[in-house]
Amino acid sequence: MMMDILMYLFETYIHSDVELQVNQDELEEELLRAGFHQKDIYKALVWLEDLAALQQSERHSAISVCSAAASTRIYTNREKARLNMQCRGFILFLEQVNVLTTETREMVIDRVMGLETEEFELDDLKWIVLMVLFNVPGNENAYTLMEELLYSKEQGILH
Repeated sequence: MMMDILMYLFETYIHSDVELQVNQDELEEELLRAGFHQKDIYKALVWLEDLAALQQSERHSAISVCSAAASTRIYTNREKARLNMQCRGFILFLEQVNVLTTETREMVIDRVMGLETEEFELDDLKWIVLMVLFNVPGNENAYTLMEELLYSKEQGILH
């Protein structure tokens, strides 16, 4: 499953001291050895490339976005079908506690919609948020806060 590959890559290369400059062929071989299917590996790598491209386009975009306090995100029917009420509420919560900006929120939604999966749950969303925040420079504090929210044992609401 594509989400499993993304989580594997994130945990293996982000939460370790492993060098991030990995040859794509070597990475594909490693994922095959780990038991993932070639088709899913390809989709996951394309998903990551799209995340990098999205991050680049956001950085160079001169479009000003209204602040989250002054606007309300209206989800399309397709987005609502993928992001249930619990997921949408969590995204709103993350905006309210300044983990997500309007720009990073849109990146998260874009990457959620870019997943080729039938099932999508709140735990999957949390991983996507971490991946987006990690990949967008300037969001180190938001990334750390998100990690604290996810791993804090006192935050029963998020588990």
